[in-house]
Order: sequence, then structure tokens, then C-alpha cells
Amino acid sequence: MTRPPFAPELEAALNAMPAFKRQTITPERIAEVRGADVPDPPIPRVLADVGVVRRDVTIPGHHGGEIMVSVLTREGRSGTGPGVLQIHSGGMIIGDRFSDLPQWLPWVTDFDAVVVTVEYRLAPEHPDPYPVEDCYAALCWTAENVRDLGIDPERLIVAGASGGGGLAAGVALLARDRRGPALAGQLLLCPMLDDRDDTVAAAQFALGGIWDRGSNTTAWTSLLGDRRGTGDVSIYAAPARAQDLSGLPTTFIDCGSAELFRDEDVAYASALWAAGVQAELHVWPGGFHGFDLVAPHTDLSASAVSARRQWFARTLGATAR
Repeated sequence: MTRPPFAPELEAALNAMPAFKRQTITPERIAEVRGADVPDPPIPRVLADVGVVRRDVTIPGHHGGEIMVSVLTREGRSGTGPGVLQIHSGGMIIGDRFSDLPQWLPWVTDFDAVVVTVEYRLAPEHPDPYPVEDCYAALCWTAENVRDLGIDPERLIVAGASGGGGLAAGVALLARDRRGPALAGQLLLCPMLDDRDDTVAAAQFALGGIWDRGSNTTAWTSLLGDRRGTGDVSIYAAPARAQDLSGLPTTFIDCGSAELFRDEDVAYASALWAAGVQAELHVWPGGFHGFDLVAPHTDLSASAVSARRQWFARTLGATAR
């Protein structure tokens, strides 16, 4: 099938990646991929180098379990400011609460935000609703502790990328429907929203990039089992299934024109507009899934990061330091 090309500068970076990182994730490879995800340099060194303090807290998760959250603040910070519940990528099957550090660390260092990043439990060991309920529990804990955390309760958002973006959207729906914590916004980066996987983009990018249709099928099946693609899937697990998006907070969505999630992300933005929700959508030309993390040195990545920073500052009334 004819498909939009990768931007040349991004394609060069993609081709330079180890083949291991571009292979389809099958059920048999989940443990292997998890074991290979070792940060370099180590997280404590990265945080220390930019003057960020980390505090780990164990909180109640779904169904009586315990989960870990890490609270990240600028060293010497005082007063109150913006807060972010950060939900990591990985299709809900891989990754940890520091997987997307380059995307959100500048919110701490540049905007003096407090970031709470959550170690939600992963599928298939913990299938739906564990991931989204763990993340909602982290949101409730954050909202209950805003005073101690130094967060302005009127400037709290939820954010996530890829699988974390889908979970962030699910958390926003749960907060609305349960009359839970009020959110000032949701920041959804190339979010994974639809288990049905039947868009043109899904067919165009069945192969290629760093998250293909096979990996997507593995992830959704791990989360939902035999319910994947049926009528028995919650809107909180697959937010694209929601028929009513009214009452959601202002939203930022971005994706690449050359990635699997393009059409479901565009459709979600359109559904938000139809429901009267303010939403900002960016489809970056030639961008593959997660391109800004793979190729941060490129002009397209710089543009994507700049657009997010502008939305963050405007939505939260934050000024860069």
C-alpha cells in the first residue's frame, strides 16, 4: 500500500538504530525487550546533572495492590506551581516510569513543574483494567496531596506518550465520569487509543518504524485478551470507543503522518472538537512513531517539542525559567 514517506532526516536516524529496536514485539519477546531496556546514563546521574530531586512513594493501586510513584522537583523549589501526572509509553507491556524522561524532564527544569510519574502494572501479567486503574489511583493520590507536593490544584494535567497517552486519555475519562480530580488539560503524545486497529494508517504502517502492526496487536491482546476488537471493551481501556467526549479538559494531541496511530489520533481530536472540547492537533510530516525521542537533533523534532512547550506554558500559565 502506498504510504507517506518518512522525513529524510528521520529516516536516516531510524536506519541507524540497532535492528533489535525495530523488530516486531511478539508475545515471546516481551520479557526480552523489558530486560534490554537499561538507561544509559543511569537515571540518578541524569537527574543530579540538571538539579532535579526525586522522591519515591509507595501508594495503593488497583484491587488492593501497591504501586510506586516518583515525585520529581527542581532542587530548592518552593511555593506552588504546575503539576503533571506522567504516564510512560511502551504499549502497556514494556517500559517503566522513567522511559520518556527526555520528553518531560524539561517541564521540571524549565517550568518549575512537579512531575509525578507512575509505575503502573503491565500486561499481560496485569491485564485491563489494572494499567488504567493504577494510573487513576496515582492521579487521585496526587490530587489529595497537592499541598505537600507544591502543586496548584487548578494547574494539574495528565500526560503520556504512546500507550501512556492512551492511558492518560482513559484517566481523563475516568476523572470526568467518577467526578474525580479536576484536570486543567491532557497532553497526549502519539497516543494509542483504539484496539480495533482498522484504520488506513494501520494498514499503511503494518511494517516499518519502531512500532508496527504486529507490536500493536501483541500489546492490545496482552491487555484485553479475547475481548480485543469485540464489543466488550471499555472506553477507559480504548478511549477511541467513547461516544461522548464532552466535559473533558483542553487537550493537546500530536503524532506523525508516517505512523500507525495517525488516523485514530486525528479522529480523537475531531471527536473532541465535535463535543465542544478545545483541542490542539499536530500531525508532523514524515514523522514516525516516537521520532522526537529517536532523533531529537532534527528540525522536525525541535518543532514538535516547541509546540508542546507552548501549549504547556499557555495552558498552565507557566513561564520558562
